[in-house]
Amino acid sequence: MTEDGVPVMILRGGTSRGLYLEAKDLPADPSARDDLLLRLMGTPDARQIDGLGGATSLTSKVAVVSPSERADADVDYLFLQLGVEEATVSDRQNCGNILAGVGPFALERGLVPATDGATDVRIRMVNSDSVATATVPTPDGRVTYRGDVAIAGVPGTAAPITLAFADTEGSATGALLPTGRVRDTVDGTEVTCVDNGMPVVLALASTLGLTGHESHDELAADTALAQRVDALRTKAGALMGLGDVADSSVPKTVLLAAPADGGHVMTRSFIPVRPHTAVGVLAAVSVVTGMLLPGAVGHEIAQEWPDGATRIDVEHPTGHFLVDVAVDTTVAPPRVIRSGVVRTARKLADGLAFPRAAS
Repeated sequence: MTEDGVPVMILRGGTSRGLYLEAKDLPADPSARDDLLLRLMGTPDARQIDGLGGATSLTSKVAVVSPSERADADVDYLFLQLGVEEATVSDRQNCGNILAGVGPFALERGLVPATDGATDVRIRMVNSDSVATATVPTPDGRVTYRGDVAIAGVPGTAAPITLAFADTEGSATGALLPTGRVRDTVDGTEVTCVDNGMPVVLALASTLGLTGHESHDELAADTALAQRVDALRTKAGALMGLGDVADSSVPKTVLLAAPADGGHVMTRSFIPVRPHTAVGVLAAVSVVTGMLLPGAVGHEIAQEWPDGATRIDVEHPTGHFLVDVAVDTTVAPPRVIRSGVVRTARKLADGLAFPRAAS
């Protein structure tokens, strides 16, 4: 941190946008760090008019990156979810969308040397102490953001960034099936609680009186649904060993339905009770993982998938999301063999940011 400002890069990662900072440029004390980040973001304020936030949870995110001391990782990535109207900073979850920008950021900052063609950046996700490898296009040894890959929810195209996850099972809860069961009844609703990188509560949309094909605006206007989703996830969170999740963004709730646009499954996701305009990266990975388990909620939909299919097309309110997951269900408990996704990222700005004065 300089006297005049804080070095910050702003990137769109997947369908989110965040501030990317090196740990060395922030206060070492977590309380002082969080206070600075809130002032940079413009929180608390519904408009975040005096900061860099975009007045939504999807644009109030921070990646703190530093060299890693682990032999199996190049950099450490701490994800922080900042509130918008409330001055909150949470490290209780990962963010796979913001993860998509960590590799390019690390390369641009010289934390990892680039190779000619493509560069693998091994990223320790501090929130879960698990590792992901981002493969970043680096023609001529420099990061490029130009490419022909389109992802739903983002206009235009950009270069592909492949994210391969290792040891994502039980990232927050310690188990792929945090309750120890493939199916539970919570608040009168049949659910599957699964954690393959993101704690998620799966339920059929029909059990909540929905088709699962409702628009984002229809779901956002349904206050009774928000209350039911909150009750469901709060009770499920306790069963998953997460304790009191009333003020936490996890677990996520994802409602499932038959596909309607050529994909494999229709999803409606909530963060934590507001409907997502798309679906989170790690949430989508957990959704598909859970559906592959015999007896799980949504497995009846998965049984319609082609035999041996691992690249699953997840439909959401604004398009499609491809998830590559393979699970060994012949062992107990089931074991994840592979998890991965393809995302994009783009650098939006790089320079000094000036936080409002401390109160």
